[in-house]
Amino acid sequence: MRLDDVRHATSMSKVPAVTLGFWIIKILATTLGETAGDSVTMSWLGETTPDAGGVSGYLIGTAIFGAILLVLVWMQIRARSFNPWLYWATIIASTTAGTTLADFATRSLGIGYPGGSILLLALVLLSLLTWYRSEGSVSVDTVVEPRVELFYWVTITFSQTLGTALGDWIADAGLGYSGGALVFGVALAIVAGLYFWTTLSRVALFWAAFILTRPLGATVGDFLDKPLDKGGLDLSRPLATAALALVIVTLILLFPQKPGQHPA
Repeated sequence: MRLDDVRHATSMSKVPAVTLGFWIIKILATTLGETAGDSVTMSWLGETTPDAGGVSGYLIGTAIFGAILLVLVWMQIRARSFNPWLYWATIIASTTAGTTLADFATRSLGIGYPGGSILLLALVLLSLLTWYRSEGSVSVDTVVEPRVELFYWVTITFSQTLGTALGDWIADAGLGYSGGALVFGVALAIVAGLYFWTTLSRVALFWAAFILTRPLGATVGDFLDKPLDKGGLDLSRPLATAALALVIVTLILLFPQKPGQHPA
């Protein structure tokens, strides 16, 4: 085999290899997305206070973070190779935009948590189906071309938004934020067990785990910053956001950040 054939036997993905470090940073990123989104829509725009009149703070927050997300996705697609800082910045933007968008859909539009969760689940499934019918696979290992990257980020944004609505629904159903975090943590552990001890589709298990990390992060984020009388710790949202960002930066530096691979 020629040297060029060896070099091109695999192509580098534009997303990181799925490792334990990937999942740890992903959960922290989703938690940060919850506290950051709430910092803007609730703490600064006063959405949950009596003076929250006029245009919905959730809508304003969605416009702000949605614009940031679009710019970062464009930069991610334009990038020639995997950049861990750009990738995780885009993930955080997607989870923050998902937080404000889910709150806008479930609260400002008045469709409630069940309606919002069902609508967003349908959008996630539709995105995955469209991606599969177009490319023949929804594996993240194939994220090397602009069109596939676009499917990837659309699906991720819908899944992040779904996770917020689902987390709020379970927490408000009587379990509280800590109880909700426990439920989603157990569900994530079950998916991990299925990965190690069964032969179920790795692609399906990845997306199940990816979706579950979002409500886990959402409930943990709410537990950190919600008032004591609502079951939270009443920590400062901006300070919690800054602390989570510092931990994420530290972990990106500590954990090896390598791109995934797939057959060329």
